[in-house]
Amino acid sequence: MITSAKLLSRYASLMGAFWLLGALWLNSQLLAESPEWPRFLNDDFSGSVDLDPEQATPSTLSWNQPPKIAWALDLGDGYGLGVIRNDAYFHFDSVHGKERLRKVSLDQGEVLWTQTNEVTYRDMYGYEPGPRCSPTSDGDDIFTLGVSGTLTARSIQDGQQRWQVQTNDAYQVVQNFFGVGSSPLVLDDLVIVMVGGSPAADQAIAPGRLDRVSPNGSLAVAFDRNSGEERWRCGDDLASYSSPRTITLGNEVYVLMLARDHLHVIDPRKGKSIGQMRFRADILESVNAMTPVVRDNRVLIGDCYDSGAVLLEIDVQDDKAIFRDVWRDPAGNRRAQALRSHMSTPVLQDGYIYGCSGRNAPDSDFRCVEFLTGDVQWTALSRRRTNATRFGDVLLVLKETGPLHIVRCTPQSFDELAVWKLDEAIGDHAGLGYPCWAAPIVSGRKMLVRGDQNLFCLEIPED
Repeated sequence: MITSAKLLSRYASLMGAFWLLGALWLNSQLLAESPEWPRFLNDDFSGSVDLDPEQATPSTLSWNQPPKIAWALDLGDGYGLGVIRNDAYFHFDSVHGKERLRKVSLDQGEVLWTQTNEVTYRDMYGYEPGPRCSPTSDGDDIFTLGVSGTLTARSIQDGQQRWQVQTNDAYQVVQNFFGVGSSPLVLDDLVIVMVGGSPAADQAIAPGRLDRVSPNGSLAVAFDRNSGEERWRCGDDLASYSSPRTITLGNEVYVLMLARDHLHVIDPRKGKSIGQMRFRADILESVNAMTPVVRDNRVLIGDCYDSGAVLLEIDVQDDKAIFRDVWRDPAGNRRAQALRSHMSTPVLQDGYIYGCSGRNAPDSDFRCVEFLTGDVQWTALSRRRTNATRFGDVLLVLKETGPLHIVRCTPQSFDELAVWKLDEAIGDHAGLGYPCWAAPIVSGRKMLVRGDQNLFCLEIPED
């Protein structure tokens, strides 16, 4: 005879099973969605994919299974990763003296179209002559900025060119150490680009002597997205390798540009810089490269050469940007600095920064830093540079040599869930080659990771 207590127990077990199945199904459905990754660092500049932690928890997925490749793509020269738009992946590289933009089916990896333009570039330090930055997509348009300053607008549908501007020629840009490497920013009907031109006479200055080069008021140039005509220019500074991004101050949208010598706040409505704060190490060869990290009116910037990091509060009063330090690393004391960002932009989650600190392999590590205080919580992966993307409650930390570390996103410890050895052969595919300098991007259950000459579209594991 079955007692009422037993019936209740069985009922509870069945309900628990149904709840678990429902949760797994919902988790699977949320991860199966195909959100877009339309520009460098994603649509909110965070380098992250946000998921509802009560419904989708990537840390519970089966990361210890061997990685599975949905498709692979051979790459030309260049260092950036592409963008995802309308269920397609767009990759920008160069081959045989031509810059190339390809549209690739995200589902199958089939190349749907290819468009090219001529490029002439010679790197002063022997690096690849391909693009350094990602395309930017918006609406029916996709914009690319090549290593020699060629800004091109194309149709996402068929790749046909709509307009093109040779910015290095138009604004007399003196070649930076590694060419042009800042992604375009689309803001309403403007395409805003970090150009950093100079007086024509400065073209005679010896290569690499940027300390002798003068700005000509064209740090930021806004082009009409439909015609390519200049709408405004502003800012006395040279270009860096950081990409422009937006910030909202007092209910108005402004543009942040971490240029060669200063952090600029630009009013895009008036086309003028409303304030700047000097930020660059006093070393000729130093460059600013990270994109500012923003939370409300607080802005984190940093370098790996001498300055370390600084967290600022920025306000606008009487049409002027006011900068105030929240905390600042001691200049010149690298051992005491909280974060020394170089090529990679750290990610921010729940009040903590996660990112690579250091200039080169011997002095680099991956660390967690409290955003508001600069206190280091932990360090890991020493002696290697990394790039990281946050995917829900995990960090996808890619070493420049190819291994991908899947790490729980928590300030308590470096909680490693698995390591995918993408530098080693996977089935018929050769491993990723050095250098792996682009952070992974994620769309639904697909993760895109690139090495020097190849790209993997990986399947995110099931529950």
